[in-house]
Amino acid sequence: MKKYAFGSYGLIGVLLLLLGGLQYKLWLGQGGVLDIRALNQAMSEIDKKNTKLDARNQALQANIEDLKHGQDALEEQARAELGMVKPDETYYQIIGNADKSN
Repeated sequence: MKKYAFGSYGLIGVLLLLLGGLQYKLWLGQGGVLDIRALNQAMSEIDKKNTKLDARNQALQANIEDLKHGQDALEEQARAELGMVKPDETYYQIIGNADKSN
């Protein structure tokens, strides 16, 4: 019986190549560790943005409820944004000096 020149070394070499290919796929391939890490980071940034947007939405929803049910909130908004003045009120506008140096 004649032994092949490569023998068990050839088999070990092939197995090492397969192991290297699997490691490459694990770390650098599509869906590998690096991709998952980048996706987790992007997901945490999106979660932060969503938290801020949720708080903003809750404030807007509270404002909507006040405007629907409260006459005072509606009047306050009309005064601030539209300059509403009631019929029995006197409106005074005070204009300050543009040049404040004396």
